[in-house]
Amino acid sequence: MPSSGPSWRRSHEEFGYLRPADPAEAVALLAADPHARYLGGGTNLVDLMKLGVERPRLLVDLGRLPLADIAPTGDGGLRIGALVRNADLAAHPLVRTAYPVLSQALLSGASGQLRNAATTGGNLLQRTRCLYFQDTAKPCNKRRPGSGCPAREGVHRDLAVLGHSEHCVATHPSDMAVALAALDATVALLGPDGARSLPLGDLHRLPGDRPDVEHRLLPGELITAVVLPPPGPGRSAYRKARDRASYAFALASVAAVLGVRDGRVTRVALAFGGVAPKPWRAWAAEDLLLGAPADEASFREAAEAELAAARPLRDNGFKVPLVRNLAVRVLSDLAEEAAG
Repeated sequence: MPSSGPSWRRSHEEFGYLRPADPAEAVALLAADPHARYLGGGTNLVDLMKLGVERPRLLVDLGRLPLADIAPTGDGGLRIGALVRNADLAAHPLVRTAYPVLSQALLSGASGQLRNAATTGGNLLQRTRCLYFQDTAKPCNKRRPGSGCPAREGVHRDLAVLGHSEHCVATHPSDMAVALAALDATVALLGPDGARSLPLGDLHRLPGDRPDVEHRLLPGELITAVVLPPPGPGRSAYRKARDRASYAFALASVAAVLGVRDGRVTRVALAFGGVAPKPWRAWAAEDLLLGAPADEASFREAAEAELAAARPLRDNGFKVPLVRNLAVRVLSDLAEEAAG
């Protein structure tokens, strides 16, 4: 039986609170109530509850679940439990040495206090910081389907230039997810029908005409872990542009993995953040770069090819050259390191 807990009263609403003892119990609780929400670190969900954007009938606190381990996998990869704190993950010796792009992305996100609370699973599922989504007095197709997207003609400097639709121009705020996309991570899930896995690149959806459906999780499914493949040859890095150096969400960011031999690109993975509704894997750029000379001209041509699909709005066209220049810079730095 689920462990019972108290009900809490906000200024005008009640919600239940339960702390299940194992993942299967948590999944059963959420599957039974479409108005229930998982609670990890709470760094995003609680804020949205205060704003009235989220109004869960039940909070299922995951704090007691055994999902906070980081362990090597049999093939040389790494399994990261969904409840691992961002600060612990960034500082883990295997992450710092074998996956520096992930450690750098985590350390560039939020403040130290928030990284001490935020979890791996919660970070992947955090909601957009679009002002119209957070303001319940304003229309928003993501929050209330069919109500409109005033951001298109309103305040959209921070919003998407890639992958958006006429119904939504919001961006995904995670730094960690951008690094995980470049690392070809896999998400381990547990749902009412059992366990399955999903490539991280398939976890988030582009908005299309249903921006309210943000991911491909089935009802009740719980992220239990993120699995990284073996690191492989090459170097990696994360670079982020933001409005202030202390902490801020990305205007644009780049996660890159680059292998070079005899002056040519032998391995490349490139992902952009802050410019799309999901971590944006730069497949067109990667196709151009594989086998090309590892030099600035190739990196610029590849980035420009990827960004040919960009559709900036009135006030965010600056993001196109910003992410292009970030990509060229981080790839050039990695190539220089490879050349010794």
